Amino acid sequence: MINSMLLLHGLSPVSGKSVVATFDGGLLSSDGGVLMLREVEQRLRIADRFAGCIQDRRAPDQITHALADIIRFRLLMIAAGYEDGNDANNLRVDPIFKMAHDLAPTDHELCSQSTISRLENLPDVRALLRMGRAMVDLYCESFRQVPKRIVLDIDDTFDAVHGGQQLRLFNAHYDEYGFQPIVVFDGEGRFVTAVLRPAKRPGGKEIRAFLRRLLRAIRTNWPNTQILLRADSHYCCPEVIDWCRANGLDYILGVAPTTTLRRHIEGLEASTRARFEAAPKEGKARRFKEFFDGAASWSRVERIVARVEAGAEGPDTRFIVTNLPGRAKVLRIVPVPVEIGAAGAID
Repeated sequence: MINSMLLLHGLSPVSGKSVVATFDGGLLSSDGGVLMLREVEQRLRIADRFAGCIQDRRAPDQITHALADIIRFRLLMIAAGYEDGNDANNLRVDPIFKMAHDLAPTDHELCSQSTISRLENLPDVRALLRMGRAMVDLYCESFRQVPKRIVLDIDDTFDAVHGGQQLRLFNAHYDEYGFQPIVVFDGEGRFVTAVLRPAKRPGGKEIRAFLRRLLRAIRTNWPNTQILLRADSHYCCPEVIDWCRANGLDYILGVAPTTTLRRHIEGLEASTRARFEAAPKEGKARRFKEFFDGAASWSRVERIVARVEAGAEGPDTRFIVTNLPGRAKVLRIVPVPVEIGAAGAID
């Protein structure tokens, strides 16, 4: 609706130009980019996919906002920079957000913050797993051709919360309540899937169960695609290593340094440090060594690659365990070479 009002007269000119003020701008919004996001969401049907994973227990004759519409509103809010659910109370009347839901700017309002809060507390564990599977299917559908090989990078990250959400847990390291979801990206940086979980470090059995579901979802779409798994040291546990070997997955996993591992590279560390000290202007000295060893909890010894680096900041030694063949210095992985990185996994 356009408010018809008289001009505001009497304003002084600026640089010889007259200044006219009116109040007939109508319904305005500063979030025009949401309409482009709407096109992407409509093509991928993300909200519809997620809604199909959640059981809606509301009475059908009393539903004002469908689950897909609530999810779509929340997705667009986050994508536009409105991560706080309270922002929904203002954005529900925004004409652009209404248009993104196929509504005219003068149509009924979108859902409120309280409706979004109920949505975010609605999914149970099984619903979260189904949503993770839906994301894997979406990832696989994004390829025009079935790839011969993919690289999966798996890690967990802390997500602070400020309410009484389900699954929240206090994490002493971050000194906050939150979640610690496991997230997976492929080697090209494309998002694969995630699973919401409490804010604690995942154990070997939990990681193995997650990988089992992930592999099942990928194999349903791509039964013959080779998979390489890359992860940091707390994913290097016997359950994960044995599972990868049993299911034909290649792996590169960071290994936490131990006194046993360091005994293998004491001489190499000394010679690398001496090489740097002899020619410090040439930059860091870097050497590699491979050997077979294993933790007491492992079912067998594994191939371990060490990267020893010496520089002005001091020595830096990292270890990985892998079942890939090739030289220790560079593990050539299709489509790019992968080198041992400073984070203990792979760059």
